[in-house]
Amino acid sequence: MFKKDPLQIIAFQTYGTSNHFYLRGRALEDETINLEQKGLFGLFINSWKRFESDEIKHTELKITLPNGMILKTVSDDHGYFKVDEHVDGLGALANDEGWLNFEIAYNDVNLKRSIQNSNRFSGELLIPSIQAQFGVISDIDDTIIHTGVVSTLKWKVLLNSIFKSAASRIPLEGAAAFYHKLHRGRSGKNANPIFYVSHSPWNLYRYLEFFLKQNAFPKGPILLRSFKDIFRKKSGDRPQKHIEIVNILKTYPKLKFILIGDSGEHDPDIYKEIVEAYPKRILAIYLHSVNHKKKMLRVSRLYKDFKSTPVLLVKNSVLATEHAKQDGFIN
Repeated sequence: MFKKDPLQIIAFQTYGTSNHFYLRGRALEDETINLEQKGLFGLFINSWKRFESDEIKHTELKITLPNGMILKTVSDDHGYFKVDEHVDGLGALANDEGWLNFEIAYNDVNLKRSIQNSNRFSGELLIPSIQAQFGVISDIDDTIIHTGVVSTLKWKVLLNSIFKSAASRIPLEGAAAFYHKLHRGRSGKNANPIFYVSHSPWNLYRYLEFFLKQNAFPKGPILLRSFKDIFRKKSGDRPQKHIEIVNILKTYPKLKFILIGDSGEHDPDIYKEIVEAYPKRILAIYLHSVNHKKKMLRVSRLYKDFKSTPVLLVKNSVLATEHAKQDGFIN
């Protein structure tokens, strides 16, 4: 018999309010994926482990807040879990940057398995300060990391995801510094929240989390989508990214936002729809210009007579930084 891998819990970085606890994550076996792996064979095995994960379904989990309060949830058929509850006093539990730290553990006495970290896993939830000047909602693919989303048959996406480690991926030049300026805002002392939203599946969460941390991007919730949903999209359904952005806007009705994406895929269309639905909530749209003439022409036409919100097509972070300074978003 093969020895079973020990269990782990991944609590995805997410967001909430002073009275709204919202957590998503996954219970699964720990298959020891090395995010700094080198060598094609090792990288291929890592990718196989990400998508052929062994989930722990229908098991009870216990979340312990810093004040000792206990919340419980149960994982679904694919090991995913969600907590969406009204809880008063959460703001007082967060640190100066707005992060609330908690612990999560397996709570099933019948679970006779080895569990990593003595069954104590950490999680974080962002509660933006009421003093925040604005929020930032950013794409990841070809916005802060080159992925090749406009390549023929998306072969570059496949190549980069499978045969490049998170440690070897290179961010777009100047992006991290620009995001830190936005995070600190006009005063240089703000803690403006940054939300990272991508069409990538949750299987790549640790991969993207590692990339953001290693390349010194401001910490923020990472919002992805279920791998199974990629193949279940029906005609007329809103893209998951659109749904996530609307959820953020509804969660913080008094906060305005800057949207950052790329001109290669669906960001221009999604962001335009968001502005039209929430005309007074979006301060600016920054779109990274991709090397594709037809797509650039399409985006230019899409925003030709668009006047309600500043839209900037930029080749690099320098131009975006200059515009943000002119509009008083950063110092």
